[in-house]
Amino acid sequence: MRFTSQASLDGVAEQIFTLPFTFGEIPGVLWTPEDAIEARPLILMGHGGGQHKKAPGILARAHRFVAEGGFAVAAIDAPNHGNRPKDEEFDRIAGELRAGMAAGEDPSALVAAMHGHLARQTVAEWQAVITAVQELEHVGVGPVGYWGMSMGCGLGLPLLAAEPRIRAAVLGLLGVHGLAETAAGVTVPVEFLLQWDDNLVPRAQGLALFDALASADKTLHANPGKHGEIPEFETDSSLRFFTRHLG
Repeated sequence: MRFTSQASLDGVAEQIFTLPFTFGEIPGVLWTPEDAIEARPLILMGHGGGQHKKAPGILARAHRFVAEGGFAVAAIDAPNHGNRPKDEEFDRIAGELRAGMAAGEDPSALVAAMHGHLARQTVAEWQAVITAVQELEHVGVGPVGYWGMSMGCGLGLPLLAAEPRIRAAVLGLLGVHGLAETAAGVTVPVEFLLQWDDNLVPRAQGLALFDALASADKTLHANPGKHGEIPEFETDSSLRFFTRHLG
């Protein structure tokens, strides 16, 4: 792991890193309390489609998780996003998705295809990031959580099903299409967010994904509003959820 820049703001230290891996370097960012000197829980944050590791929503939540919860938080650019190169298959699926949405078609199948294409790479990358970050003295080997909405949920579910170090997750803003079998492999506690008036994910699809999760400890938070219009108080709830399950 190579750190390329460091900064701090309001007690939160930010370290930009790259991690050499099979598919090329993984660009990421790690946030920790400025005075961190010992092990603490780590939260992974998966950004949405078309976003990146320091998208405004990711940045704001990461700062709150660190400043108020004392967590370490890591985010990476998903394949074909942020500082990552794009491949032809991704460009093809993304083009079909844009065209289908412009024509008013149900995008569920294409969204599932895109997430499946990316997840084949992302799961192994996140696992490598957990290992590398937990080798740092100011993070250490502790419990791990995952937060991801929309595409962050789509890429997070196969990670949760495959990675036993992750002990709790906040997910949402996604439907069940193509994910029922994967969701059945998720058994950790989950807080699931659903926007009741979501203009991209049919309500029934979101409810079906929640139902498909095999977690014995899962709660559904449904709020009025369109895709992405998550109320700020849900960040408060996420903080309480991770504190309860990660310590």
